[in-house]
Amino acid sequence: MLRCTYNLITIDRDIGKDKAVLIDYFRSRSSESLKEIRMIEGESNRKDVARRANEANIETRENLLNALELKAKKESWTDADVLEAVLMIHYTSYVVMVEARNDAWPYDYMAFSRRIGELWEPFCKKCFEYPVNDLTLFVPPLFSEVQLKLTNEIIDYIDSLNILDEQKTELRKYYQKVWGLVNSGEIKLELDLHFEQADKKFVVDFKSGFGSNEKGNVNRLLLVATIYKNMEEGYEPLIFVRASEDRNNHYFQTLKNSGVWRAYCGEETYQKIKEYSGYDLAGWIKNNINWLEDFNAETSQFLRDNDLDKYVLW
Repeated sequence: MLRCTYNLITIDRDIGKDKAVLIDYFRSRSSESLKEIRMIEGESNRKDVARRANEANIETRENLLNALELKAKKESWTDADVLEAVLMIHYTSYVVMVEARNDAWPYDYMAFSRRIGELWEPFCKKCFEYPVNDLTLFVPPLFSEVQLKLTNEIIDYIDSLNILDEQKTELRKYYQKVWGLVNSGEIKLELDLHFEQADKKFVVDFKSGFGSNEKGNVNRLLLVATIYKNMEEGYEPLIFVRASEDRNNHYFQTLKNSGVWRAYCGEETYQKIKEYSGYDLAGWIKNNINWLEDFNAETSQFLRDNDLDKYVLW
């Protein structure tokens, strides 16, 4: 069989099983980048060193993924082969990304817990970007487009009423006053994921967990879901939450009981990802992810010493 190599990495169907090799590859690249970045930025400029190290890691990952997609297309890999390779490449790059960031600028608990949560959402989305089941991604509508469509529908309806022209004019004014209460610049209909399956459109918001003050965000989500639910296309809004303990969270329950969101957390989230995408992400995580063992010894010890190891749970 032909074997395609990208520098020290052999790209074939088994790359999704080569965790140790991939970690070594990303570490080698990261080490080269950090040396160069520190020469330019200096040792004291920790924030910029960390930022540029992160950017270098992303560039390395994207180059590897581009080579992978070309090879997979040429050899007609299965959807599962491609997805498992993509998941492993992302996870191993995350491991080294955390190591490099901690080396350049040691984590505190807020930055570390936030970072682990931030990495979870794009990781889950890979199951929909490389799905096993039949689904397609779509671009969400702009609020201005939705507003114009609704406005035209209402104006047409008002014009069809068997009432005086003066009354129609008054109704139009009152309708415009209602829109005037809404600041369209603050309404963004784009969420984390938008996909279509079996002639139904789904919009998804991923949440690692709910903080202590999520009222503003929850109110926005309720508004956005209400707009989607009232559109003719019949959108289905879903919320996927990572933290299983959030099932009793006030904000989660508000969304779950709202009638406009279908909200899931913990194991339920992974069950739904499998139902829609066709891939058992929870099983893959169980079999492949062990942050504390996969981090280098210095990073793992740092996390344990600073009571940060409790946050490395997906």
